[in-house]
This record gives sequence, structure tokens and C-alpha cells, in this order.
Amino acid sequence: MSTTLAANAARGENTSFIVLISCVATIGGFLFGFDSGVINGTVDGLKQTFQSSAAGIGFEVASMLLGCAVGAFAAGWLGDRLGRRGVLIIAALMFLLSALGAGSAHSSLAFVIARVVGGFAVGAASVMSPAYIAEVASARYRGRLATVQQIAIISGLFCAFLSNFLLARAAGASTEVLWLGQAAWRWMFWMQAIPSAVFLVLLLVIPESPRYLVVKGRREQALAVLTRLYGPAEAQAKVGEIEGSLAQDQHRPRFSDLISKVTGKLRPIVWVGIGLAMFQQLVGINVVFYYGAVLWQAVGFSENDALLINVLSGALSIGACLVTVVLIDRIGRKPLLWVGSVGMAVSLALVTIAFASGSLDAAGKLQLSDRMGMLALVAANVYVIFFNMSWGPVMWVMLGEMFPNQIRGSGLAVAGAAQWMSNFAITVTFPILLGSIGLAGAYGIYTVAAVASIFFVLRYVHETKGRELEQMEG
Repeated sequence: MSTTLAANAARGENTSFIVLISCVATIGGFLFGFDSGVINGTVDGLKQTFQSSAAGIGFEVASMLLGCAVGAFAAGWLGDRLGRRGVLIIAALMFLLSALGAGSAHSSLAFVIARVVGGFAVGAASVMSPAYIAEVASARYRGRLATVQQIAIISGLFCAFLSNFLLARAAGASTEVLWLGQAAWRWMFWMQAIPSAVFLVLLLVIPESPRYLVVKGRREQALAVLTRLYGPAEAQAKVGEIEGSLAQDQHRPRFSDLISKVTGKLRPIVWVGIGLAMFQQLVGINVVFYYGAVLWQAVGFSENDALLINVLSGALSIGACLVTVVLIDRIGRKPLLWVGSVGMAVSLALVTIAFASGSLDAAGKLQLSDRMGMLALVAANVYVIFFNMSWGPVMWVMLGEMFPNQIRGSGLAVAGAAQWMSNFAITVTFPILLGSIGLAGAYGIYTVAAVASIFFVLRYVHETKGRELEQMEG
């Protein structure tokens, strides 16, 4: 790594600064993860406070995802008008408002509104953070830096799980009073206000994406940013490359650019982006992240043990992402995707078999033998590892880099919205599936999706490793 840094320095590249501003952008990913994971430990509190039915709980948990879909879709349009950094600043403010509002809610409606606001921020950050990183980083290590985004997401999940566990243990249970006469589940949401404020402050000191500045005709500002990133000689060359990639089509980016002028249909690259986004969710990963405590309590674990299992899953996820950081710019994106798909298909099938072996007790809880309970626990965590060394980070890396400059914002918007709508569908249906076809039936569906994703990757996904953004074709 030191040799790489020395070589980059010789070219005039300010690698440490690029890494630093990329890390600031990934705080959006951390908040994405924290906001997604915090709900995991609050389900019992929501049931007790709002007297919600199974369908009501499903909607309260999934309501954030409606905001995510809108935020992801709007982020592409807003990013082409307000800039990548501008959208992230708006997202940081909304993260802060959501954290305070969700913890303070005294009605289901108020809670849902706060979560939708947070969802908008999550959706916007999920699209703009990888886009910003892709547009400031060199192709030589763009994959590694973009993968840090997934590490940030998983770190946010891990911190939310750990915070939930510690707060619930300090209070005795998530529904018990902790501080200032407020239940622990409310403090779980309020903890997010701290990183939200840090994110907002740091965003004020990083530069705007140079590619966005060139697209907006602000050439001198773009040149100044690129000079700071890559040195004077490389900056001039990069401005020329960006302008060249836009020369054939100089109009302002718009959604109609996603339609091929030759066929009159949606460009193939957009369909691939949508497919990547949807399969990442159809394999059911967020059932583990959103309903992990409910899932493990459903097979006999206590609330305390279920929350502790979530912490373990979060730690394993971070480790898996670190493997991807090492491999993604060496072996490429596509091999990681299909290996991950195979691993998820096998591990999900084992989870399904374990759940199918159980029987219901008098209270309607699934009872597993010690052997099958251990199989379910181990296979579920193997599944989490395979997801987080493949589809978790690689999907976001590819969405950030696979679209040509002219359609990057619009392509990200459509693919991001598809990702969050799929996430919503999986999340809102899980409690219903749990009550109708059981855990085995639900995980059987996710297994089929994982198998289908293998063929999708092999047939439709093309490698982007080592290619500059100006070389992407759609």
C-alpha cells in the first residue's frame, strides 16, 4: 500500500485527501445503516406504545422504506441540480430531524412521518454517497473506496444493534424506562442524533464533485478541485476527459436520456442497474437486519440473546466487507457477485431446512431441536457473511460507476428507487408471511431469489474494474 501511495504522490495525486473526503461521504452510509438497524430493537416498544397489529407493525417498520424510495429517486434529479454534496447536506438535516422525531412520537402517525423523513435521507444518501466517491476517486482504487461505503453501512447497523442491546440491558427491557422518564426504545432512536450532527458539520468542509461542476459549466471550480485531488497536470487532463465524454450530448441531464435513441426503449444498462438493485433485496437480507430480534425470539431465544445475536451478525458483516475491500479491485466485481449468490443460495437453503424441521408449541412459537437451532444460527450468519462480501457492497459500487456521465444521476435515481421499493415489499410482507407460511416458507422464497441471481449475474452483468467513468457505455 505504501508503494501505491508513493507512486500516487509522484503523479501529484493527493491520495490522503481523497480518502478523507470519501470517508466523510461514507458517514451517510453509516447513518443509512444505523437508521435501518435501530428499528430492530424497538419492535416490542412500538407494539406496546401504539397497540399495533402484525400488519401495523409491518407498516411502521417498512414506512421508512417508502421515504427511501422517494429519496433515492429524487436524489438523482436533485444531485444534477444542487450537486452531490448539496444533496448529502439535505440528507444530514433530515437524519437529525428523523432521529429526534421518531424517539419523541406518541402516535403511530407521528412515528411513521418521522421514519419517512429519515427514509428520504437514507434513500438520498444511499445514492449520493457512492456517486460522490466514484466521482472523486481514481479507477485504480475506486472499488476499494466505494466498498468503504458498505463497511460504513454495516458499521452503522452494528452500532445500532450494540446501542440497542446496551440500552435495553441497562433498562431491563426495551419497553422499560431508562433516562428522564423515557423508555429505552425511544433512546435507541435519539442516539442517532449524534452522528447526524457530526455528518452535517463535516459536509460543510468537503468540496463538490468535480464531474458535477464540469456538467454545470463551472470549469474553473472543477479544475481547482481536481488540482487539489490529482495535481495540476492530471487535473487538466481529467477536465478534458470529462468534457469529451459530454461533448456528443451537451444538454442538461434529464430522465429521457435513459431511453435509447436507437430503439426507443429503456437502455440495457438501466435494466441491469434495476436488476442488481432488486436482487440485492429479494434475497431477504433486511429481514435479518430489521426483524432479527423478532426472528430469533420466534425460534426460542430471549430478547437479550436475540439482540446479542444481532451484534454478532453485525461484527461478522464488517469482517466480510473488509475481505471485499482487499479483493474488489483485484478480482473484480462480477466474480464477487456470483460467488456471493452461490453462497447465499446454499446457506439460505440450509436455513429453510432447519426452520422446516420445527414444530409449533401451544403459544404458536416455532420450536427447533438443539441441532437444528444451531444449524439455523450458523447458516444464517454464513448467509450474512456471503451477502456482505458480495451483493452488499458490490451492488452499490457498480451503481455508482456503471452509468455514463450523462445519465449517472438519472440511472442512479431509477435503480435506487427500485432497490428501496423491493426492500419495502420484502419488509412489509415478512410479518404476513411469518403468520401464513411460516419462517420456512419465507426463507424458501428468498432461496429461490438467490438462485435466480446467479443466472442474472452470469448473463447480464459486465465487469467495470479498472475502467474510468468516462469509459462507461450505456
